[in-house]
Amino acid sequence: MTSSQNETLRAFDRSLPMALLRAREAVMKKFTPSLRENGLSPQQWRVIRALNEEAGLDITELANRCFLLMPSLSRIIQNLEKRELVSRNQSSLDNRKSVISITGSGKKLFQKIAPKSVERYDLITEKFGYGKLELLYELLDELIEKIDEKD
Repeated sequence: MTSSQNETLRAFDRSLPMALLRAREAVMKKFTPSLRENGLSPQQWRVIRALNEEAGLDITELANRCFLLMPSLSRIIQNLEKRELVSRNQSSLDNRKSVISITGSGKKLFQKIAPKSVERYDLITEKFGYGKLELLYELLDELIEKIDEKD
């Protein structure tokens, strides 16, 4: 028997998935109010942020970057298209694929919300500490890398 089989299951509130979810919720509490004021969900904001950094993304790449399932992303894109914040066009390389781009209105909304987001990051950095926040990013990146390694 391995040592992990001898041990009991971790307490629910000390499980890694729950700790990560609690941390996510604590962080999102700081960002969600300004998003709601502008009629956006956190998922919609993720899409707008990703598209603001790229001139246009294939819908599959966008789903991967935003960690969204395709059915959810499709609904989000439809909503953002109706609001004229994003546009959908056929890929010039493959007519079967859609390329999603941010519109001028989407960029204006991004520019309106981004300063509030920066304020939130500044607050989190002030409360948690720059060094600890950078270390957290490094540790999370390393965790992802190690978990994603093929055994």
